[in-house]
Amino acid sequence: MGGEKPKSSSAGLWPTVKPFVNGGASGMLATCIVQPIDMIKVRIQLGQGSAGQVTKIMLKNEGVGAFYKGLSAGLLRQATYTTARLGSFKILTNKALEANDNKPLPLYQKALCGLTAGAIGACVGSPADLALIRMQADATLPAAQRRNYTNAFHALYRIVADEGVLALWKGAGPTIVRAMALNMGMLASYEQSVEFFRDSLGFGEVATVVGASTVSGFFASACSLPFDYVKTQIQKMQPDAEGKLPYTGSLDCATKTLKSGGPFKFYTGFPVYCVRIAPHVMMTWIFLDQIQKVEMSLGL
Repeated sequence: MGGEKPKSSSAGLWPTVKPFVNGGASGMLATCIVQPIDMIKVRIQLGQGSAGQVTKIMLKNEGVGAFYKGLSAGLLRQATYTTARLGSFKILTNKALEANDNKPLPLYQKALCGLTAGAIGACVGSPADLALIRMQADATLPAAQRRNYTNAFHALYRIVADEGVLALWKGAGPTIVRAMALNMGMLASYEQSVEFFRDSLGFGEVATVVGASTVSGFFASACSLPFDYVKTQIQKMQPDAEGKLPYTGSLDCATKTLKSGGPFKFYTGFPVYCVRIAPHVMMTWIFLDQIQKVEMSLGL
């Protein structure tokens, strides 16, 4: 009897934490593959040229390893942000399904679940996201201004030591808004596309995942890139010689960007951003599907 209690407790805990563990693991695996594209996207947003130009410059001046600079921060971001958002989305949609008598959810309910899950994930993952952006942008700064973080944990330590704990959430406002927009586009459109490809068109599992991931990748990119652009500018800014920052906040950044470059400035690097988002979405869902199959085979 004494040996059954831990087993029962574990069995009760696992279904709750399972969506979070699976979501984080699938996101981390996808990040390992997508990291070079994400690095190029950040450099484009920082004004270093087109995708081809950025790639040539990085290879010539920094070597292949430059494409994986900030990988530790990227993995930490997935371990926090994606764990929270995919786990939360799964729980929220399950609760909504129960309230809807297990009938398919309308698109607006999926969108609301995606918005909420995105906000939760961004709150948890904002420190790692800040570390990732700074590590990726470091090589573009003059040598005297580089922070030279060695890894994600060193970056977090330095940020706390130099700027205080609250600095870990610098740019959290645009990060949360961007995450809400991205997850509304990605998660809601993915769920809706799965139903369409599988139930209406009769696609098989592989075709359904690829098709739905492509659709959700596009909508995630279109919805989130303007917020991502502003977020990147806020997180990478440094004071000038007089100690003045280029932007006072997200709204100021958006206003100045609109005045200087027009609305399309916010979509700088859209092709690369879209190419980066869509494969990450596809691989995340594919990895998630495979993880779940392995768990089922193990009786988990």
